[in-house]
Amino acid sequence: MTAIATAAVAETTTADDTLKRKSREGNVVSGGHLVAKALKSEGVDTIFTLCGGHIIDIYDGCVDEGIRIVDVRHEQVAAHAADGYARQTGKLGCVVTTAGPGCTNAVTGVATAFRSESPILHIGGQGALTQHKMGSLQDLPHVDMMRPITKFAESVRSTERVADMISMAARECFAGAYGPAYLEIPRDVLDREIDLDKAVIPKPGAYRASTRSIGDPRDIEKLADLLVNAERPAILFGQQVWAARGHEEAIALLRGLDIPGYFNGASRGLLSPGDPHHFDRTRSKAFGGADVILIVGTPFDFRMGYGKRISNDLTLVQIDMDYKTVGKNRDISLGLVGDPGAILGAVLEAASARIDKGKRQARQQWMAQLQEAEKAATEKLMPLFLSDQSPIHPYRVAWEINEFLTDDTIYIGDGGDVVTISAQAVRPRGPGNWMDPGALGSLGVGTGFAMAAKLARPDKEVLCYYGDGSFGMTGFDMETANRFGAPYLAVIGNNSAMNQIRYGQISKYGEQRGNVGNLLGDVPFGKFAEMLGGHGEEVRDAAEIAPALQRAREAIAKSGRSAVVNIWVDPREYAPGTKAQTMYK
Repeated sequence: MTAIATAAVAETTTADDTLKRKSREGNVVSGGHLVAKALKSEGVDTIFTLCGGHIIDIYDGCVDEGIRIVDVRHEQVAAHAADGYARQTGKLGCVVTTAGPGCTNAVTGVATAFRSESPILHIGGQGALTQHKMGSLQDLPHVDMMRPITKFAESVRSTERVADMISMAARECFAGAYGPAYLEIPRDVLDREIDLDKAVIPKPGAYRASTRSIGDPRDIEKLADLLVNAERPAILFGQQVWAARGHEEAIALLRGLDIPGYFNGASRGLLSPGDPHHFDRTRSKAFGGADVILIVGTPFDFRMGYGKRISNDLTLVQIDMDYKTVGKNRDISLGLVGDPGAILGAVLEAASARIDKGKRQARQQWMAQLQEAEKAATEKLMPLFLSDQSPIHPYRVAWEINEFLTDDTIYIGDGGDVVTISAQAVRPRGPGNWMDPGALGSLGVGTGFAMAAKLARPDKEVLCYYGDGSFGMTGFDMETANRFGAPYLAVIGNNSAMNQIRYGQISKYGEQRGNVGNLLGDVPFGKFAEMLGGHGEEVRDAAEIAPALQRAREAIAKSGRSAVVNIWVDPREYAPGTKAQTMYK
């Protein structure tokens, strides 16, 4: 061996020995451990994952940092769980998947978070940089695939930048309207150990700006004037109000200015049923008779008829966290971009001293009219809510669930007509107590949402109402919920069909071809819970729904395992929106 070669070997050996010594002293860190340190700095206390060889060093780091690792049976559930955890905590949710199918299996969950504006960080594995373009195991162009359904998607190319890139991605999750971000980290970047002094680790709390912007103060004054001078105002609060935790300011504005409030998405439950400012059955009437309408934190998408159902002859104001959403799909009178809570709080402060007695009396009369209309609408629905028909009417199921809820029950809807019909009856009793698939309309969200909700809020009861089709997609991760001490009550409206789609097919093609591709088998799902050591039962009589729900609640408390109440509902009954096919209009 030459002198030069001998010197090179000696130098390498010395470097390796130094790294090993520093590792023993705690001065060396791997990429996976940097991931865990960065996640802890972001306030992440739980990751949802399914194991893979590309990502195991992240687990090792999470163990050291005290981050809970919840391992599921399917990555779609992991992504939905990260979304649900973010919705319940208001913090960054995190899903970690391996490369290839690990990433593709999570796509639906990430896309659901994207359309629902939920802040989750998806960390994905990848083959080693040294194997780039060689055809390594599970290699796919993950970043290219994830970019259209995230706010930020990049690959981490060096171990030194791991923590810095995680903080960068997390900032994007909370920039403007919330949403998901994706980071791909190659295996050798995660496994490589470096001197801790060379790692770029942002200091917690030292790289964030306040997001509680009110926008242009002049627009605050304009909106205050509009609301003060209105005689028949109405407000619709959407997803962003709860996501940004602006619910206290939202409630204060309704009460302070005597304005009827309507709620969709995660904002359902901001006011409890019976509150004089809570309205939900008269939105069309209110929007048809209002002189000023304020839309907060929800887009003019298909759920709002793209804004076309609102008259052009009134004053329409929109508040949103995202500039590109304001005025999208229809013209508005005034648009404000910023934090919903900060804006609503500033508007109330500017308006509260201006409203005169006459205007307040006029809007109290307006609310009284709407309250009478609410009562009439409820009375019209009561025959369906109390129906004793057999097979069971789905409206009866929704009514019984509502009667069963407590102030501490988180309600989750997972399905087509199941969610639509339950929205007619279920009245969550507090903020954060309603969760649904959101604008993407994803089936299968329920299991991940339920598990995450119980892990985030162990003091709460969690009830998920599934369609039989949606339960079949992800129900097996009920075992995961049991394994991690997060039992919940699964109620299944079982009509043995994908009924929301089935109605449209029958209407369009007739009975003979209308059943193609949408009929399912008759599955006694109550036995599924029993298989997992929990309580399960089948209900075919409407009078037995309430007793069955109560037995399930008691069984969960006693066994610590999830329960399933499988209710056989009439496949010939459909939601009004399904009959009108409004989701496509």
